[in-house]
Amino acid sequence: MLRPFRELAIEDPADLIFAKAPRPLETLRGLSIGGGLVYPEINFTLPAMEVSASAMPEIIEQYRSMIAGALKRAAELDAPGVVVEFETLPPMTENPLWALDVARVLLDAMEDRYQKSGLMSALRVTPNDNREMVRPPRLRSGPHWESMLRLFDEAAAAGAELLSIESTGGKEIHDEALLMCDLHRVVFALCVLGARDMDFLWTAVHEIASRRGAHCAGDTACGFGNTAMVLAEQGMIPRVFAAVVRAVTAVRSLVAYECGAVGPGKDCGYENPILKAITGFPMSMEGKSAACAHLSPLGNIAAATCDLWSNESVQNIKLLGGMAPTVSMEQLVYDCRLLNAASAEGEASARKLRDWLVASDDRLDPQACILRPESAVLLARAIVDAGSPYRAGRAAALESIRILREAHEQGRLRLSPREVPWLDRLQASAESLPEEEDGFLSEQMTSVDRSKFVPADYDLS
Repeated sequence: MLRPFRELAIEDPADLIFAKAPRPLETLRGLSIGGGLVYPEINFTLPAMEVSASAMPEIIEQYRSMIAGALKRAAELDAPGVVVEFETLPPMTENPLWALDVARVLLDAMEDRYQKSGLMSALRVTPNDNREMVRPPRLRSGPHWESMLRLFDEAAAAGAELLSIESTGGKEIHDEALLMCDLHRVVFALCVLGARDMDFLWTAVHEIASRRGAHCAGDTACGFGNTAMVLAEQGMIPRVFAAVVRAVTAVRSLVAYECGAVGPGKDCGYENPILKAITGFPMSMEGKSAACAHLSPLGNIAAATCDLWSNESVQNIKLLGGMAPTVSMEQLVYDCRLLNAASAEGEASARKLRDWLVASDDRLDPQACILRPESAVLLARAIVDAGSPYRAGRAAALESIRILREAHEQGRLRLSPREVPWLDRLQASAESLPEEEDGFLSEQMTSVDRSKFVPADYDLS
């Protein structure tokens, strides 16, 4: 790890707010992300179709159409700038030249729109983490690792300024831990396995970004925290358990910034408010305008601290208003207009809107309660004071349970009767976590199914 964080960049919850980051990011075209405006971040993908060499001409035309329509609408609505995210599909990461062909189409369209109307933009490229496509996953070697690094390198060389990924190290253990509501195993997957993989992965990505003049933008615990959120929405696990998992995911995602990432953090990382408080770097968020991709109980509160506002991803299908990516762009632009109008009126107005966004969600779901600015700062402090990823995971779990219990007892959080006993169960589980990692590793390595992962890929014997 290159740069551990030992102090908070934002200590006062009042300062954890949309459009403003202590360490804004300047793009080549002049976007100041976190510098006073919220920009839309559009993400689109293909309709249901085969991704193969023979289909690539049609795929290229799909992306050419999507980017042209979305950027044209952004320019018509006088957007001050946009970020475009290209999340590759698994075959595109496996065959980097296919992804690069798409990236060049996007970059050419972005340049063309800039020349025509002055619309500033930047491209984020997010390779799919194909390392999980073999069992057990091979994280540090093999064709999936090599093709992913090649895609990062060549995309940055082609002009992608922002490099991100939804990495999956530790997920092979975490999925079962979620279904079993096993907090010890969740911490093992996120704060031992996940943190070690993040260190290895983001050290490599930082080297590429530094050499190519790009930015490491950050990772996301989507495959961990968002999986918990979806399972909770389906009634398969308690919502309070999903909320505690969300808090712990911040420990894992923080490692990218310790290895040199500078934001904007990726949209589906709902842990990003905690990371913004720690690092001061700008963050992308998604909420109600990402319902095209998935449902969540965090539709408004997610916007309270965003610097980019994203739709997550939308398929290129025809709606009554137009093609879905164009429709999503319009929705994002109008959301950003409202946030920016509040900022333009001054700090008091911006904070009032932020507080309304928070208040509309935070009483109704424990996962939203965890994202309150006050909660995010408390969790950020617990993490930076801990001193190591494992101890930070333990501290985040204990602090999140305390936050949820206090909010419920004070009438600031509504919990269903069947959720309430889980606070005591989680408290007992968190308190039984060993204080030091050595004891925890002994506990876990004697009970975990080692056939599901490669210990050497996590520096474990």
